[in-house]
Amino acid sequence: MKKIILVTLFISYLFISCGSSKTAENKEILVLAAASLTDVLTELANNYKTETGTTVTFSFASSGALQTQIEAGSPADIFFSAAQKQMDALQDKDLIDVDTRKDLLENKVVLISPTNSALNIKSFTDITNSNVTKLGLGEPKSVPVGQYSEEILSNLSILDIAKEKAVYGSDVRNVLSWVETGEVDCGIVYATDAQISKNVNIIAEAPEGTHKKVIYPIAIVKSSVNKEEAQKFIDYISTDKAAEAFKNYGFTVIK
Repeated sequence: MKKIILVTLFISYLFISCGSSKTAENKEILVLAAASLTDVLTELANNYKTETGTTVTFSFASSGALQTQIEAGSPADIFFSAAQKQMDALQDKDLIDVDTRKDLLENKVVLISPTNSALNIKSFTDITNSNVTKLGLGEPKSVPVGQYSEEILSNLSILDIAKEKAVYGSDVRNVLSWVETGEVDCGIVYATDAQISKNVNIIAEAPEGTHKKVIYPIAIVKSSVNKEEAQKFIDYISTDKAAEAFKNYGFTVIK
């Protein structure tokens, strides 16, 4: 009996040791992040893998869609939102680790048009002009930029007219692509998205006071099985070195 127990313990030890070795060699975390973070996070993750060996896998979409995935139990280690609303909703449902939550970035909202546009659009209020027939907006129920857009248009007293011309995208990159290809006359996106495109013109930044600040919070998902590695990545993208990358893409880093 004693011999059987010792053999069992030895086999268990080998199993645990092999499992631990595999984990150490193949560290991986899953980050659900707002679509507007695609380029900068991809760059930072590539650098992070080179420096640490840890693979960071992303699912980029609208913050609202990602919130829904987490609520449905989809596996994730980190949630990086483009607005407080979605993070607050997950916190209220006890689905994020509150102690790890922090506000990391700030963005701006801008009106853009195709570079070859012949329309005389110079401000947000020019959306009401008769020659503007299609306006690209994020879907306001799940896309933060769509929520900010409606807030801006409402405060400028042109929301009803804008809705008549609106074409709604599933995330901010969807709206950007429509403007780039001329499928819409103009669109409302983040300044960082407009900055990466050579096929759009920035017409104007949203007037001050017309919308809430565009703050990007980040936190570890409570159901994460890789909390230690997740925290290491958050620490990495919170460094001064990472801050330079965020600034290069047009974000303002919150200290």
